[in-house]
Amino acid sequence: MSLRVLVAEDEPFNRKRLTRLLREAGCEVVAELEDGPAVLDWLARGEAVDALFLDIQMPGLTGLDVVADLPRPFPVVFVTAYAEHAVRAFEQAVTDYLLKPVTAERLATTLQRLRARLEAATGREAAARPAGPFRFPVKAGEGVVLVDLARTTHFVFEDEAVWAFAGERLRTTWKTLAEAEAALGTRVVRGHRHLLLRPEAIVGVRAGDSGRLRVRLAGGAELEVSRGAAPGLKARLGLG
Repeated sequence: MSLRVLVAEDEPFNRKRLTRLLREAGCEVVAELEDGPAVLDWLARGEAVDALFLDIQMPGLTGLDVVADLPRPFPVVFVTAYAEHAVRAFEQAVTDYLLKPVTAERLATTLQRLRARLEAATGREAAARPAGPFRFPVKAGEGVVLVDLARTTHFVFEDEAVWAFAGERLRTTWKTLAEAEAALGTRVVRGHRHLLLRPEAIVGVRAGDSGRLRVRLAGGAELEVSRGAAPGLKARLGLG
């Protein structure tokens, strides 16, 4: 399985070395960038990419900052010269991390993990979803009840759970927002790393700070959309 990857590294020597190793391993390097803002700008164009290789220490925005502002989930590999960054990397739920100088052997292990993750995701997406109204389970005592998605405005990950907002705050059975997104598919759109929005529930949009958006939902709630997610949401709403 050939992978399309983006490399972001501000040191030219390290960037060229990692790019060379990736190509020798059979990957297609679709972008070679020098800083965090360039990564978000590139992703906002909607180009196809399978995984991101991000240096942690970059000008403008660090690799950690970029992950926090991604327009949608991507498999991420952090590249760092400092082993102590590994804990922070996995707190961000990244796929792997690589210590500089990167070796071909260690990179091969990372690529194997990436391919396994992508193949599993492809298998889930291939499963047929039922047509018509969609319902999802929320916890009710020792059991569950099914809630119509049409009643729901958004989903938030907090307190180690995914919560649905459908006139009230309901705890779903999903453990992560990525799990919720896999089940809901195109019925929702990312607002930021902890927020999914149902586009049909958005009744107003206005500009926020630093490229962010403020969206008003049916029922009156107003939420912030990250700079990275803003272009995708505007496109989904037909706002250009």
